[in-house]
Amino acid sequence: MTGVLLAVIYFAFVSLGLPDGLLGAAWPTMGPALGVPVSWAGGISTVISLGTIVSALMSDRMTLRFGVGRVTACSVATTAVALMGFSWSSAYWMLLVCAVPYGLGAGGVDAALNNYVAVHYASRHMSWLHCMWGVGASVGPYVMSLALTDGHGWPWGYRAIGVIQMVLTAVLLCTLPLWRGRVVLAPGAQHEEDTRKAGDAPEGTTSTTARGRAQSRGAHPMGLAQVMAIRGVAPTIAMFFCYCALETTTGLWAGSYMVQQRGVDRAVEAAWVALFFVGITVGRAVGGLLTLWCYDPTMIRLGQAILGCGLLLMMIPASQHGWTLAGLGLVGLGCAPIYPSIIHATPGYFGEERSQSIVGVQMAGAYTGSLIVPPVFGLIAQRVTLAWFPWCLLALLVVMVLLHERLRRTVGSGRRALS
Repeated sequence: MTGVLLAVIYFAFVSLGLPDGLLGAAWPTMGPALGVPVSWAGGISTVISLGTIVSALMSDRMTLRFGVGRVTACSVATTAVALMGFSWSSAYWMLLVCAVPYGLGAGGVDAALNNYVAVHYASRHMSWLHCMWGVGASVGPYVMSLALTDGHGWPWGYRAIGVIQMVLTAVLLCTLPLWRGRVVLAPGAQHEEDTRKAGDAPEGTTSTTARGRAQSRGAHPMGLAQVMAIRGVAPTIAMFFCYCALETTTGLWAGSYMVQQRGVDRAVEAAWVALFFVGITVGRAVGGLLTLWCYDPTMIRLGQAILGCGLLLMMIPASQHGWTLAGLGLVGLGCAPIYPSIIHATPGYFGEERSQSIVGVQMAGAYTGSLIVPPVFGLIAQRVTLAWFPWCLLALLVVMVLLHERLRRTVGSGRRALS
């Protein structure tokens, strides 16, 4: 039955990614249809991020009280309702209202599932599960593109994804007994079994059974001040801020950048935006194999290097779209290993008994980046120029690199699992 639960988690990650690329793909059409400026997309993104911050900070207490299965099912149902609300919205203020449950649902499922997988499964599963998120995030813009090119309009794109979320909610409700049965097991036991099946995986992809039992017995909610007082936590939160700021800004503004700065036709820009998410998906599929030989810090550094190359390609002033297209794909490919590797390293750095609390705050930091940076760049695009798009992403990357190296100096030494 453990395999059935893992399959459900994979499906959940696909569904989690489906809505993430919709707004950026649809906004060049949605904005004019609603009669609002291009920068107002940042307002919707802001409300969504506020909701995710609140639910991420509450995830520790909610998960310990109700269990991962119930929190996940309730969160997905909330997201489904929000997406259906998007599809029925005829004014900007209605989108803002629907963005509230969207954010609350997305943040709850994200924090709960990420920590669950980090504690219970090997690094390859974390990478492949986030690959499934990339599958969903890649399919979402294509669904929206089909809705636009076939003349159905952007509401049908949201409606189709909302129906899929409803199906996932039903699946999660039917499998609640599997989650309850899984919680009482020692997390390390399954982790060790996964590693034995993989062969000679790197040290640190396992967790001892004793530690797993300690985690199940001793886990308790921690306040924000307690989490921030842990040595090395602050750099990881700042890294999540920079990474999600970069990823969300790319997903939201890449389409507008290509239309207004590169002359790409509006009818095909949604498919081009999907290339970014395709890069993330392919990178995480390959990354899952690389984790059998590479440690989490190595995967993070590799991703940062590829991401930098992609941004440099996007900066090339060429009349052809090929450089921009290749650069956008490489940006997605470079983003691929960073997020799952940071999460999977968290229990090893700080202990499984504290990981749920820390991951919740990390998610809040990530969503704060998604909250602040996209609308700020929207103002830059409106008042200055969209041409600064790749340069702003490069600045975020540089800060993220510096933070990761600081983290390694602070808590990396002596941590055999993460060396």
